[in-house]
Amino acid sequence: MAEGWEPGAFKARVDQVLHRFAAEEADQLTAVDSSLDPVADAVETAVADGKRLRAAFCYWGWRAAGQPDSDALVRAAASMELVHAAAVVHDDLIDDSPLRHGRPTAHLALREAVRNHPEPALAARSLAMLAGDLLMSMAGQLFVTSGLPAAYLGRARPLWAALARELIAGECLEILHTGSAAPDTAISLKVVRYKTAKYTVEQPLLIGALLGGAGERLRAGCSAYGLPLGEAFQLRDDLLGLFGDPALTGKDGSDDVRGHRPTALLAETWRLAGEEDRERLRTLLAAGAETRTADPADAVRDVMRRLKAPDRIEAMITARVEEALRALDELELPGPAATALTGLAHSAAVRRS
Repeated sequence: MAEGWEPGAFKARVDQVLHRFAAEEADQLTAVDSSLDPVADAVETAVADGKRLRAAFCYWGWRAAGQPDSDALVRAAASMELVHAAAVVHDDLIDDSPLRHGRPTAHLALREAVRNHPEPALAARSLAMLAGDLLMSMAGQLFVTSGLPAAYLGRARPLWAALARELIAGECLEILHTGSAAPDTAISLKVVRYKTAKYTVEQPLLIGALLGGAGERLRAGCSAYGLPLGEAFQLRDDLLGLFGDPALTGKDGSDDVRGHRPTALLAETWRLAGEEDRERLRTLLAAGAETRTADPADAVRDVMRRLKAPDRIEAMITARVEEALRALDELELPGPAATALTGLAHSAAVRRS
């Protein structure tokens, strides 16, 4: 991968690092006690799948700084995927989501392990929370043992602290604004930025660039490219969550509606709605939240389509991708890095899963 960008080959390299590292961690966990097998399985399952976009952005931040291909850097970049795996386990737990990649989420899969517990559902949720904590710890361990020089790792250490803080801030903001009586697009976009956008694109890219010794201009360009693209990524995710094919997304298509989450899609629908439609939305969202069994998603989709809210989100995605690509052009990066980051921009924002 010295010059050309081969996403499949890069993903295979990251997968190899992650699967081996997770297997080693699982072995060490079960060496404590064999009853920990289900938790070890949950850890390995959490890293089994993924597009490896975060690792790719980290890698190309390094290359954008003028550095060559490096197996040690690939290991450091793979740690970004462990951050994501931890966030996913915690997010599914917070949202009580039933599916991820077409499989039961960790807090459901772990119920069998605690079937004799007085409160099996609560115990399984506790195990999932701890598995997510372990994955975040593993991310830091993989990063610092990547094989990169300590001086290089030191350049990125402050950003690691910011990444964790801002990811947690975004999750907290989503919880605090879930169920809002009047969804607000500005608030939803702040949740998008801190919960997903920064740790998906901007921060991995910046960490790679910092590891590679990037100067101030490149760091500023990474943010100018990464923030709007990360927002486009999550806005696409919101659309796919409600309008995508569950067979491709591997998620329950009703989650966001039943959870009355503060997505930009819902906020834009609310902004465009008149009082009659707002009253209908209140009724539908309340029904889903109160029963957790009623599925108002189809009726909410109808309101959204009629008000053309999905079109508004598509326009927001397009504007952000264009902003990111303009920032990339202004950086005048070496050909391989420019080509790869252009391709990654389209992969992040134009997808079906």
